[in-house]
Amino acid sequence: RKPAYAGIDLKGLPNLQSANMSWDFIKRLRGATKMKIVIKGILTAEDAKLCVANGVDGLVVSNHGGRGEDSGRATIDILPEVVEAVRGKITVIVDSGFRRGTDIAKAMAMGANAVAVGRPYLWGLGAFGQPGVEKVLEILRTEFQVAMAQCGVRTVKEFTPAFVRRV
Repeated sequence: RKPAYAGIDLKGLPNLQSANMSWDFIKRLRGATKMKIVIKGILTAEDAKLCVANGVDGLVVSNHGGRGEDSGRATIDILPEVVEAVRGKITVIVDSGFRRGTDIAKAMAMGANAVAVGRPYLWGLGAFGQPGVEKVLEILRTEFQVAMAQCGVRTVKEFTPAFVRRV
C-alpha cells in the first residue's frame, strides 16, 4: 500500500511552510491528490476567498499563537469576516488563544466549524501525562456544554453570532 502523498510533485518546495508557497502550488497540489487540503494561517477575507477559488477543503484562521506579529489582529476578531467570505463552501477552523470551553462556544457561535486548541492540552500533558490531557479535554467539554445550556441551545448548529457580544 502506498502512502497518501505518493505521486505528489513537491519539487522546488523545501517544505509546506515555505515562504515560497503560492496559489499556483496549491492548484498543482489540488490536481495531484484526492486528500483533503487545509490551509493554515488565513487572516483576511480575501485569502479565505482565494482558498475557495483554489479548491481547498478547509482553512484555519490562525496567527500561529500570535508569535509572529505583535500588532496583528486576534483570530476571534477576524473569524466573522472569514466565515462570511467562504459562505459555507469550505470548513473553517480557528485557533490561537482558545483556552476555555466558553472561548470555544464563542467561536462556534461566530461560525467556526471547529476550534483547535494547543496550550491547554500541553499543560495537562506536562503536569500529568495522558491523564492530564484527558482531564483538560473533559474540562473543555464540560465548560462548552455549560455554555450551551446557559445559552439555551441543544446543538452547536443552534449557536448564532447573536450569542456573542462584540466590542
